[in-house]
Amino acid sequence: MSRPRLIKESSAPLQLDKELLVRIHDLMVKTRVLEERLIQMYKQGHGYFWIGGPGEEAFNVPLGLLMKKGQGPEYDYLHAHYRQSGTLLALGEEPIGALRQMKNTASDPYSGGRNFAGHFSLRKYNVAPVSSPIEVQYAIAPGTAMMQKRVGGDGITIVTGGDAGTAEGDFASCLVWSSRPANPLPILIIVTNNKWGISTSAEGQHGEPRVSERGKAFNIRSKTINGNDPVEAYQELKEAMEYVRKERKPFLLEANVSRLYGHSSASGANYVSEEVDCLKNFEARLEQDGVLTRQQMDELRNRYTEDMAAAARIARDEPLPGPETIWKHIFAEDK
Repeated sequence: MSRPRLIKESSAPLQLDKELLVRIHDLMVKTRVLEERLIQMYKQGHGYFWIGGPGEEAFNVPLGLLMKKGQGPEYDYLHAHYRQSGTLLALGEEPIGALRQMKNTASDPYSGGRNFAGHFSLRKYNVAPVSSPIEVQYAIAPGTAMMQKRVGGDGITIVTGGDAGTAEGDFASCLVWSSRPANPLPILIIVTNNKWGISTSAEGQHGEPRVSERGKAFNIRSKTINGNDPVEAYQELKEAMEYVRKERKPFLLEANVSRLYGHSSASGANYVSEEVDCLKNFEARLEQDGVLTRQQMDELRNRYTEDMAAAARIARDEPLPGPETIWKHIFAEDK
């Protein structure tokens, strides 16, 4: 079955500062090259499983740039899923951490070699541990939002997941607990809709015309956007986050995105040419508007390709966790 093109290329003017456009592009390229390197590591036998977000860079990078990063309730909390590498890099993370997790080295900063790709956990930036069970983060996120409501300030909770996972009860629980009139919560509920759930097309699965329509039943302000356009994504995310910060109420944002390498390594992790490539489209616009030249963009990709290859070599030579560490990272560390 051929896969549909999700979003047409935008021809709208690039209504952001040049410096910001260049920064977004830099991070999108960095993220794409990281994901391609992770896929290569898996195919070379340097990892057991790959799952990630190539095709979602245009949305995930602006999300990370707009977050109020730090540790504690006065900063934003992120309850993410496993396609969020662009957000982590935009927050300032180094890509070698993701490579170490793919290799399951003892130096893996997110799980100490216990988990597979995309399962980030970063206390210093309030990034809650990514969980493998589908969409449980939607039921967990209201907890930090509730705490932030009590503490005060303008920190918000952000939760992300896929469109197929909205069939889970956790998503409904998030809508209920976030929107109670007696205690609405400062939470940005995000659904990145790539029109697929593993190998099942969304066409026969959703009764609602848009996932965002489900917010109306709970009186949650909701919107569907083109997540393949980084300019639109940045502007819409900024508006939604400002609303949640100021009003201390939930917002449901659905972003239509692409899935460029299938669901995961379980489906082959091969490039799907029928999908819209947000990076290619963005680069065409940057070149057309004179923001960057083709040569500059090619040189950037080549540089990141070399950097990722060097980092992957470092990760491949690092030791795996020893058997004596089996009880580490279970509940609490030794005093």
